[in-house]
This record gives sequence, C-alpha cells and structure tokens, in this order.
Amino acid sequence: MTLTRSMVVTKYISVNTRGDTDVVDVTDECRDILRSAGLQNGTMTVFNPGSTGSVTTIEYEPNLVKDIKEALEIIAPRDKTYAHGQTWHDDNGSAHIRATLMGPSVSVPFVAGDLTLGTWQQIVFCDFDTRPRKRRLVVQLIGEKTQ
Repeated sequence: MTLTRSMVVTKYISVNTRGDTDVVDVTDECRDILRSAGLQNGTMTVFNPGSTGSVTTIEYEPNLVKDIKEALEIIAPRDKTYAHGQTWHDDNGSAHIRATLMGPSVSVPFVAGDLTLGTWQQIVFCDFDTRPRKRRLVVQLIGEKTQ
C-alpha cells in the first residue's frame, strides 16, 4: 500500500534585474524547487510580492520578449506623466500599470513530479520598474508526497 500525504512547501527565488521591462526566465529554478521538494502531484504558485513586477508564462525567445516590451510601451508608455508621480515623486507609474495588467503570479500544475508546462512555455518574471532591482519571488507548492 502506497501512502501519500499532503504538504505545503514554500521556497524563494532571488532575481537581479535591469528594470525597464526586463524579462527573466525562472523555469529552471522552479523545476529545481519542485525536484528538491519531492512532491508528485499538485500546484506550484510563483508570486511576486511587489507592485512593479509580474510573473507569467511565455515562449521565452528574444523576438517575443522584444514584442512584449513594444506592446507594453504602447499600452503604458514609460515617458508619459502619471498621476502616481505626484504621490511619491517617482517616475514608475508605467511600471505599476504594466504590473497590474500582467498580474503578480502564475500557478502551474505538476504531475508525477514534473511541471505541466507546454513545449514552448516558460515561467518568467517581468520587472517593469525604472531601475535595476533585486527581487525575491515566493514559490509555494501544494501537493502530495508519496511515502
């Protein structure tokens, strides 16, 4: 008889970014966390506890990264004056809007100890702030461990 028990595992990923819509692939780090946790079936959530970055999935290739940056520049241009700047006297209103549109987290199921990402799908962190930053993403797994 195989016993399983439910577990919650919380880990962190440190990311150094250049800002200005820097897109960083964190898929390998997520896979390493899942492997080290030893969980078989469940869900991984990757969350950015900040208001100027987002976590999502994309096909991480240079031209698509460029396309995303260009599309976000149309939607929330960096050089526009934002009312947010009147509150804190900073220049990152576009970063807050971009992060709001993209969302702070992504959840990915895992089965048999492997993330269920598509062939061309990677987990990325997007830093929209106007300067380089050191970020700490929260990775939480909820799943079963076979004993």
